[in-house]
Amino acid sequence: MRVIVEQDQSGVSRMGAAFVGALVRRKPTCVLGLATGGTPLGMYADLIRMHREEGLDFSRVVTFNLDEYVGLGPTHPQSYRYFMQHNLFDHVNIDPRNTHVPDGRALDFEAYCEQYEKMIRDEGGIDLQVLGVGSDGHIAFNEPGSSLGSRTRLKTLTEETVRDNARFFGSEDAVPRLAITMGVGTILESRQCLLLACGSTKARAIRDTIEGPVTAQVTASALQLHRDVIAVLDQEAARLLERRDYYRQMEEAQERLQTGHGGVVR
Repeated sequence: MRVIVEQDQSGVSRMGAAFVGALVRRKPTCVLGLATGGTPLGMYADLIRMHREEGLDFSRVVTFNLDEYVGLGPTHPQSYRYFMQHNLFDHVNIDPRNTHVPDGRALDFEAYCEQYEKMIRDEGGIDLQVLGVGSDGHIAFNEPGSSLGSRTRLKTLTEETVRDNARFFGSEDAVPRLAITMGVGTILESRQCLLLACGSTKARAIRDTIEGPVTAQVTASALQLHRDVIAVLDQEAARLLERRDYYRQMEEAQERLQTGHGGVVR
């Protein structure tokens, strides 16, 4: 896992947008897996700026979002479809037909989840999956104890997740208790993962994700099994990592290679 530690959330946003933007330029028909929540907001703002100022072209990009609350329609202010429209899709030249967010009001959830998996396969799979991490170490809505081989499905939210998300709804009582989520197994099939984390409240989860054992109790730890993961963290989120010096040395070596000055870091 490549670990990049930035000074603050602005740095995390810029770095995340740089990785996404580079892929879109290199492969204009790429398939992006997208996340919601507070962490990727800055990255989406930077991508919008890159579209407006640098001509970053989303016209042939396809997107799949990780999850959606059950019972919320696309116009509900706390639905993830609404989030994506207002924070990215409405501000770039992406084809609406190429944007996919799980339907929280599907009539047959089992059939719908199978269809969502098929849509991803039909597009050739996800090239880059953007991820945040919950304070308990979950990715998407794969709560602690979720199977590391799980597929898109319904999931019951833990009380910790409900508490974490209550700030968006005004109260815990207003937070839906069910969600559709990509499974850990689905996420691990993406060609590359980009994990973003900011703030001291994510420090324990990041430590367990990157340096802890692989366990279903911290579903993000399954990323250790993926062949190509980039974790971009701010100083606060990275503060409990024991191998920070090594990660810094890795980045120095990476920079030397990119600038044509290869060699080991001493």
